[in-house]
Amino acid sequence: MIHIRFIAADQSHQDIEAAVDQSLMKAAVDANVKGIEADCGGSLTCATCHVMVGAAWAEKLPAATPDELDMLDFAASPVQPTSRLSCQIRLTPELNGLEVHLPASQH
Repeated sequence: MIHIRFIAADQSHQDIEAAVDQSLMKAAVDANVKGIEADCGGSLTCATCHVMVGAAWAEKLPAATPDELDMLDFAASPVQPTSRLSCQIRLTPELNGLEVHLPASQH
């Protein structure tokens, strides 16, 4: 299990424990993290699992695919340099302690 901190737009946070090798989106949905809507269930056809990865963690992730970057154009909140779709982030042991920021809205 790895530890993840979700930081809301109001700076409140929710800490969860998640299994390795699932998506960040799935871990968030399973833990009822407010702010991750995941309308498409992780099929990369919406942008309602938009997160901003903490700067220290962004370099530990594989680069976003062109499809992910295209889908981020549909995010309801402004996209930041560290914006990602949580459905495209696979949890690995190296991500223990991951911090992600949630946008003010997914819709």
